[in-house]
Amino acid sequence: MLQPARTKYRKQQKGRTRGLATRGATLAFGEFGLQSLECARLTSQQIEAGRVAVTRHVKRGAKLWVRIFPDKPVTKKPAETRMGKGKGDIAGYVAPIKRGTMLYEISGLAPEVAKEALRLASHKLPVKTRIVVREEGVLAG
Repeated sequence: MLQPARTKYRKQQKGRTRGLATRGATLAFGEFGLQSLECARLTSQQIEAGRVAVTRHVKRGAKLWVRIFPDKPVTKKPAETRMGKGKGDIAGYVAPIKRGTMLYEISGLAPEVAKEALRLASHKLPVKTRIVVREEGVLAG
């Protein structure tokens, strides 16, 4: 699964993920993209499941970009543990995403195949998404 190689601090506070994405909200690499319509925290397992769904559907000849990376640690205390005694151990990593964040981009495919691949990936994610198409430098959703 995806996780950072090193971090400056082991644990982080939870924070809030609200508002619209200002960075990473447009197509930068591919011809088709999957864009988030909700704020959420995607786990590394969910991101990987979406990536696998796309690559299995397209087989070969396509270039896929995963535009998000889980770099925020999430902690969890063991089951049946009393309150207190500090923060729990790291259970995994998540990618906090805002509305409008581009999750995956794909190119080198026919439009029907690319849209079907991104649709399959969207079923693996806990957020509402839309497919964005690049048309001569202009975005059409």
